[in-house]
This record gives sequence, C-alpha cells and structure tokens, in this order.
Amino acid sequence: MSPVDPTPTDEIGAPPAHWEGDVLLRDGRTAHIRPIHPDDEQLLVEFYSRVSDQSKYYRFFSPMPTLSERDVRRFTHVDHRDRVALVMILQGRMIAVGRYDVIEASEAEVAFLVEDEHQGRGIAQLLLEHLAEAAREHGVERFTAEVLPDNHRMIQTFRDAGYHVASGYHDGVITLEFPIDPTDTAIGVMRDREHAAEAASIQRFFNPRSVAIIGASRRQDTIGQVLVRNLVTGGFTGRVYVVNPSASAVSGMPAYKNVNDIPDDVEVAIVAVPADAVTDVVLDCANKGVHGLIVISSGFAETGEEGRRRQRHLAGLSRSYGLRLIGPNCLGIINTDPTVQINASLSSVMPARGRAGFFCQSGALGSAILEKVKNRGLGISTFVSAGNRADVSGNDLLQYWEEDDSTEVVMMYLESIGNPRKFSRIARRVSQRKPIVAVRSGRTTQGVPMGHTVRRIGAPRAAVDAMFRQAGVIQVDTLDDMFDVAQLLAHQPLPRGRRVAIVGNSDALGLLAADAASGVGLVVNKSVALGADATAEDFEDALDGAIDDPDVDSVIAVYIPPLDVSGEEVANVLAAVGEQSDKPLVSSFLGAEGIPELLRVPDVAGSSAGRGSVPSYPAVEAAVRALARVVEYAVWLHAPDGMPAEAGDVDTPAAKQLVDRIVTDPEVMASDREVELSLDQLTALLGCYGIELCPTIPVRSLEEAQAAADQLGGEVALKSTLESMRERPDQAHVWRHISGSRDMAEAWETLTRTIDPVAGRFVVQRNAPPGVPIAVRSFEDPLFGPVVSFGISGPVIELLGDWSYRIPPLGQHDVTAMVREVKSSPLLFGYRGAEAVDVTAIEDLITRVAELQNDLPQISSLELSLVLAGVDGARVLTASARVAPVRDPRPDSGVRRMPDLVTTIPD
Repeated sequence: MSPVDPTPTDEIGAPPAHWEGDVLLRDGRTAHIRPIHPDDEQLLVEFYSRVSDQSKYYRFFSPMPTLSERDVRRFTHVDHRDRVALVMILQGRMIAVGRYDVIEASEAEVAFLVEDEHQGRGIAQLLLEHLAEAAREHGVERFTAEVLPDNHRMIQTFRDAGYHVASGYHDGVITLEFPIDPTDTAIGVMRDREHAAEAASIQRFFNPRSVAIIGASRRQDTIGQVLVRNLVTGGFTGRVYVVNPSASAVSGMPAYKNVNDIPDDVEVAIVAVPADAVTDVVLDCANKGVHGLIVISSGFAETGEEGRRRQRHLAGLSRSYGLRLIGPNCLGIINTDPTVQINASLSSVMPARGRAGFFCQSGALGSAILEKVKNRGLGISTFVSAGNRADVSGNDLLQYWEEDDSTEVVMMYLESIGNPRKFSRIARRVSQRKPIVAVRSGRTTQGVPMGHTVRRIGAPRAAVDAMFRQAGVIQVDTLDDMFDVAQLLAHQPLPRGRRVAIVGNSDALGLLAADAASGVGLVVNKSVALGADATAEDFEDALDGAIDDPDVDSVIAVYIPPLDVSGEEVANVLAAVGEQSDKPLVSSFLGAEGIPELLRVPDVAGSSAGRGSVPSYPAVEAAVRALARVVEYAVWLHAPDGMPAEAGDVDTPAAKQLVDRIVTDPEVMASDREVELSLDQLTALLGCYGIELCPTIPVRSLEEAQAAADQLGGEVALKSTLESMRERPDQAHVWRHISGSRDMAEAWETLTRTIDPVAGRFVVQRNAPPGVPIAVRSFEDPLFGPVVSFGISGPVIELLGDWSYRIPPLGQHDVTAMVREVKSSPLLFGYRGAEAVDVTAIEDLITRVAELQNDLPQISSLELSLVLAGVDGARVLTASARVAPVRDPRPDSGVRRMPDLVTTIPD
C-alpha cells in the first residue's frame, strides 16, 4: 500500500467501547484488540522495529526501515470515523495493526501489518472482521486494498474472508475490491474460524504432553497432595512436574521453586495456591509459555464483591498474556483416552472410558457426578468442572466435543448461561450430529450462583425452555434423569418414531409401563405378557417378534425373576438382541440401574460398555421417561428444517431510518429511557413489515366520535383502551356495529356511564369481522437478543401462561410449531364445530413480527395485544411498541469477541 496516508485530523471523540475486547486466535491462545490511542506512539515504534524488512516492504511498497515522527503521529492520531486503526496487544506489546482510511463516499482503503513472529495465527482475519464492523457503523460499504503480487499470505487473507472479492492488476500492484456487507457466507466463515479457535484452545487442555502442579504439597489430605496423587495414579502418559518453593521433593518427584525453573516445556498448569498468590503464578506461567491454567484455588467471586474484583483481574491478566483459564474454584478436568489418561482434578474417581463428554460448573457436585458415572457403568470420554467459569465455558466445550470422535453424547449441568444466544446457535449445530442432554439449575427462579459473574436471565422460563427445544437440547429436570437419557443415547440406536412394544414377565409392571408411555406421548402398539415362568427362549422369541414388527419403533423389556433365579440366561438374551437390533431396547432388569455387567456388550474401542449394551432402570416409569426424551430428540432431528421464515415484502431500511430518528433524539439519548411510539409512528413501523394496523382514531367527546365514524365510513366500534378494561369477558368497554350518529350517541352515553370519558381513552375503529382473539409479542432481551411469543388472548389464558416462545431468526417449522403447541390451539382449528380460522395468516403475522424484532434491536418491546383471527385473515386491532437506544451490540451478532470481563456482574 502507498506510504502516503492522509494528513491526520483532530481526534473526534472517543471510539465506541465495544470496539475493544479480548479475542481468540487460530491456535487457541488469546490477545486483546482495541482502537489505537495517541499515546501508543512508543508501542508503535517498538512494534515496527521488530517487523522484518520484507513485511515492511509488503506494507509500504518501498524500503521503510524506520518511521519518522510525522509517520508515527499520523498512524496513532485518528478520528475513529474516516480514519480508523485497530491494534492487537499481547503481553503489553503491540503485535499487529490494521487500519482503514475513507477515500470516497462509502469506500475505504484497508491495510494490515502483523509482526512476523505472530503471522499465521489468524490475526489479519480478525482485524479485518473488526475493521469491517467499525466501517459499517459509519456507513462504509466497500473496502479496497493494494497488494504486491508475491504477498500471497495477504491476498489469501482477503479471499478467505468470505466476501466477494474482485481483483485487478495495474503498474505491478494487485487491487482487491469487495463489499463488506455481512453476507451469509462471510458470517459462516467467521463462525467457522471461531469454532476452530475455541476447539483448539480446549484440545490443548485435554491432550497436554506436560503438566505442572503449582502448589503441590507433601502433607496428606491437602489439595496440592490430592492433585499430585490423582494425576500420577490416574496413569497420565505425559510428564508431571511439581512446584513447591519450600520443598525439594513431593511424592518422590523433584520439586521446583518456580515454574520457570522447570527445564522442559509446560503446556498446562494446575494451580492450587492461595487466591492472593494466583496473580504471580499467571505471570510466571506466561513467561514460561504455558498454554492454559486450571485454577483449583477458591477465594474468588464466590466470596463476594472483593472476590469478584479478584476474579476479573485474574481472567483479564490471563487473557492479556495469551492464556486460557478453567476455573477458578473448580474441580478440574479428566480425559479417559488411554493415550492421555489424565486426571487433573480433585476427584479420586477415574471413570471408565465411555462415549459421553460431561461439563458442569459446581466443583462439589462434580465429585458426586463422577461417582454416579462409575456406579452406573456409564463411562465418559472427557470431563470438565469449570467452577466459577471466569473464562472457559460450556460453549467452548461444545465447540470441542463437536469434532471429538470419541464423544458421541454431551451431558451438561448448567448453573448459569453467560451467552444464551451463542449457546443456542452452537447447540443447534452440535445437536444435528450429537445429542446434548442438559440439566439447568435455577430453572424456576432464573437464579445465578454467587460465584458466577453473569447477568440474571430476564426472559421468562418458558422462553428459555423454548430456546433449548429449538436448539435440539434434551432438557431434563434432575441429574438422575440426565444419566437415564445419556445411557440410552450412548448405547442404543435412535428410535424412528413414537410406537413402542412392551415385553415382560409381569402383568402389573407391563400395565405401569403402558400407562407411563401414554402419559408422555408414546404409542403402545404391542404388549406381550409372558407370565412369571417365562424362559430365556420365550423372551428371545418375543423380543425378536417385537423388533421385527414394522409397527414398532422401540422395545421396553421388563424382567422380574422368580425366586432363586439369577436371570443370567435372560440377560444373555437381552444383551444379544440389543447388540443386533437397529431399534432401541431399554429394560427394567432386576431393578438394576445403569448398565449392569450382565447386559454389557464388549467394546473393541475400550469403553466400559459397547454399542448395543442394554440400559436398565430400577422403575419402568424411568425407562419410559428416558425413552420419551430420546424419541422427542429423534423427532426434532428428523424434522425438515424447511426454508427460513421470511415475509419477503418488507422495507427494512425505511424501518431502521424511522426507529433511528426516534432513538437518536438528544433527549432520548440523554435520558437513556424507553419511548413509546405514537400511533402514527407505530402504524408506519408496522407498515414497513406489511402489518396493517386497523385505523384507529382517539376521541374525547361524542362530537369527535361521530366525526371519526364519518371519516372511517361503514360500521365502526367505540371502545376504551384502558388497561383495566382490556380483555374483560363481559366486553363492557366495547360497543360494536355502530352505524350513524344516533347509534354513536347511544354507544357513547352507555359506555361513559361507567367509564370516565376523559380518562377512558376512547377510540373509534372500523368494525372487524368476528374471529378468535390472539396476541403476538416480541421483546429484546440483554442476553437472548430478540424473543417472540404467541398466544390466544383472554384473562384465563394469560393467568395460565399459555404462550409459545421462539428465538429469531425463525424457520418455517418454528412458526408452524408455535401456533400448534399452545394448549388452547384447538380454538383455531374448528373447536366444537366452529369454523377453522386462517392459520396461514397467523403464521405470516408471527413471521413478520419475528423479522421486525430480529432486524431492529432498538425495539425494546412490541405487542399486538388484540388480533382477530378469522376465516379469511387476521386483523390487528390493538398494538403498542417501545424503543430505546442500543448501547451495546446484540449478543452473538457481530465479530468474534470473548465475553466482556467488566460488565458481567450480577444484576
């Protein structure tokens, strides 16, 4: 690029706060990105001195061994609008800079310079993403770049960005031009890179070649001693180093006073020192080149405000030095892969090799979980207890497990969700390949444990549950339920449908199983009662017949043996049938729980129980519940995705302009408050999305009401919009079918007897055809982003909370399901002989509201509180909306950026 840059202008204000943040590089390490500051002059000079002559030549097309004072000032003094520069900071040093300069309306020239030592880590791609986001905020639509032909790495950076790049060649320079609109391709490329980086960062924790235990102790029953013992006795295949400044040896191994004294590389450090000493450990590990920290130490956010400050400092310091952090206050991690065999945790239980990955946040609960895994014979592939989850989260683990061939089922115990929108996006993708079974504590209260510095979820429980269903996550109520479902998923094939057969030697238990199946939506198509004296051959014939039946999708086997009978022969039959069947087989065998030895199939891969092993449940109801959960997942998995739900005839730019004019009003910006849209503004906004609001004229006197009726023409209705009167069953606030001045006078006199004409907020509307009253709502949640809901109007339904929820953007399947999953939906489909309403019109309305809310984060809430759905359409009679300035980008909507450590404080 040309070394002649525009002359700097005076800086215009400060850059937006969201331009700064921590980022994850291609190799799984972290760095910090921020706008350049005028006081970065020395950092820039030092950075430039470390860049090779070739990289300087590629940047400026001529030898520039040093920067002049004028150059340094020009590069560090920008206006953050037409001249924007972002720098990458690592360990307090500048390692890269990217910038754009507007050269004409809506077009800017972009350039990068990355320190040679850090090239190949995806830094230029990250800078390009962040620069493009900043440029779009200021109306820039296109980037251009001039690159020398042999600068292949930079050319590839632009081509790999996912934008449509056009190129030209003139005077020995390649000119690249591309629009920076965030197309689906560009967003997909960005998220693929995010996925690879997050998975890489976790892979380094699970597969280290060397581990240092910092805080190792010789004293028994101390955390440091337990960590050493578990790591060594667990059979870790890598190198173990112990760090203890006051000991020469620990457990027979030489002790080092500092991690930097270790002569070899250290990839992962397990930290078990007092909380106030952890900061020094971070600095030592950064100097050593450690990849990641597992901080077992407590004394952080779980202790109160001082601990929260200490935790934010710990996480921020770790990131600033490129380190990822698990914890603090965590149990640790486990990988049962025999080539690694690492137990870097406080748990003495080293679980057997299995197919399930497990993520939890509570350290205390983690030990109990591992004990349950062992007792059930389930086995796991990998385990993480994230503790206070200051850095590494469940989202990171999902990214890793998606690519991990040894993990076929994901189990998650979630005490909080820091970024639900990102969780939903990742989980929906992972669920297409691997089932996710989750327990969410605080589900009713939406509470957050003290140690988790995240915002409380403001969305209602039903909306959070809907997000899980939408993402294909199997949400269960208890840990036992989670293990019940996971052991079925890990060892048996998925069912093809809801039809089940029950085979057993107990009529009573068979009836219990049938009742339980009917209660959870399963269809019992076959029931075989063998009698108490049934033999193994009888079971084999019955099971084979059920599995071969084309009208059966799953089989439930119940076996209670006669006295003094071991049941081993029947167990052999169950195991043999389970191994060969392409339909799931579950059992209640001897009242056993888990994967009993008798029902296990040997696994060549070394797992504790192989594919085809038959899970057993102590009660048939538990077996049926687990099977029903898996059936729902299979139905979700095989449901057609369909096309995205899009209205098509919308004018999004006009809607954005309308809302921007309101929220950028100086009074609104200064007050930082919500503003309710006027009737005219609301009508215009809805009109941009093809939603017609029934003409409404506010009136304060009989004369105004009569004039409004004349203006609208035809039959009209007079009604009060008071909240206290709305949706009353006796309809005492509405007078319909008014035709002429005399009718209006009678209506006015009757209604104003009980409703004050001044305070009653009367309106006149054109009379609407009869229909079923429905409501469509949406709102902007700080964590979820847009949320849309649907319900049938009425006080009883409101009290019962009969609403369906979804998180936009919606697919057509989502919209269809929303209408049908409310309990009162039969009212729409010809209940008790009534005419069925135009459901297509309802689905179209939901689609338009969801698209509006997804496009406009400034809409804090939108409510179509009264819509009459009739046989020939849906008419919106009453609506309201509130808008507010957007202070921060919507979660998971922009460039790759790690969670902000400053703002994630409990509300």
